[in-house]
Amino acid sequence: MEQGQTRKIIHVDMDAFYASVEQRDDPTLRGRPVAVGGSRARGVVAAASYEARKFGVRSAMPSVTALRQCPELIFVKPRFNVYKEVSGQIRALFLEYTNLVEPLSLDEAYLDVTENLKSLPSATAIARELQARIFTETKLTASAGVSYNKLLAKLASDYRKPNGLYVITPERGPAFVETLAVGKFHGVGPKTAAKMNGLGIFTGLDLRGQTKEFLQRNFGKAGSYYFGMARGLDVRPVIADRVRKSIGSETTFANDLTTGGEMIAALADPLDSVWTYCEARHVAARTVTVKAKYADFTLVTRARTLAHVIPNRTALESVARELVASLLPLEKGVRLLGVTLSSLSFPGEALAENAATPQLTLAL
Repeated sequence: MEQGQTRKIIHVDMDAFYASVEQRDDPTLRGRPVAVGGSRARGVVAAASYEARKFGVRSAMPSVTALRQCPELIFVKPRFNVYKEVSGQIRALFLEYTNLVEPLSLDEAYLDVTENLKSLPSATAIARELQARIFTETKLTASAGVSYNKLLAKLASDYRKPNGLYVITPERGPAFVETLAVGKFHGVGPKTAAKMNGLGIFTGLDLRGQTKEFLQRNFGKAGSYYFGMARGLDVRPVIADRVRKSIGSETTFANDLTTGGEMIAALADPLDSVWTYCEARHVAARTVTVKAKYADFTLVTRARTLAHVIPNRTALESVARELVASLLPLEKGVRLLGVTLSSLSFPGEALAENAATPQLTLAL
C-alpha cells in the first residue's frame, strides 16, 4: 500500500453463527428460539438464535435465566467440530480476495482489501460478493462493515444485522462516532465504560472533548487509542496471524455428483486452481488430500504423502484420481469436492515437517 493511501477494511461477522448452523442442519429448529449450550442448572448459553434474542436471551447468560425469559427455548448441544469446519469454508473464501485476513474468532474476521488479489476497486462490491458466496456455500448469512479502518469497519458490521452491509466513508467517520455510547466501541469493556461514565464521558462526542493527556492520565497507554477512536481514527493494521500451511480449492455443485466419472471430471477445476497457485508462487508440496462432502453434509477425506515433491500437474492429477477412486462406489450424492496440497515448501525454505497442520484453503 502506498504511503498516505486510504485503507479499505472489511469486517465480516456471521449472524448468530452457532445457532444458525444448528437451524440449517435441523429444519425442525428453523424459526424457533434456539440456544446452543447446556440446559442444566449450571448451564450457560453459548449462542442464541435471533428468535431467542427477541426474548432477551444472550450468550453467556445462565441457562435457567434464559428459560425463565423464554420458556419455549430449545437447547442444543454445541458441535464445535462442525462450527470449525464451516469457519474454515468461510475463511477459504476470504483468502481468495486477500492474504491479509485477521480472524477474531470462528465467526468474524477483518480483511484488508486495499490491494486485493482480484484487483477489484470497490471494497463494498467485495463485501457484497462475499456475503452472496458465503450464503451459496454454507446457506448462512453474514453481516459486513466496510470502512477505512478496523474500528469503523467493526462498528459498521453491527449497524444493520442480520444479513446487512453498511459503509462508513472517511468523510462520515468522525460524525458517525459522535452519538455512539462509549460502551459500543471495540476495546471499551463494561468496567472501562463505567469509569468513563464516572468522568462524565458517555458518548463519542464527550470522548472527543477530552485531551490526550487527560485520557492517558486516566486510562494509561489505551488513552491514545481512545483519543483517536473519538475522531474516527485507528491505525491498527490487519494482521494475518497464521502462516499458510496448505493450498486448497473446492467446489460446491448445483446438482449432486452421483458417479465416479462425474467426480473425476469435476477434479479439473480444483486441480487447475491449486497448481496455478503453486506455479505462480513457486510453492512445492508432498501431500495431496481429496475432500468430499455428501448430500447429507457428511464429510470424508483421503490423503497421500509422497516421498518427494509433486513434479507437475499430471502427477498431481494421478494421485488425486487414485484418492477419488478410493471413495467409489458412491452410496450417496456428492455436493462438494475439493483438493488440498500440504507439506509445503516455499522458495528458500525447507519442507514443512508436519502434514497434519490445520489447513487454510483457497476455495473456488
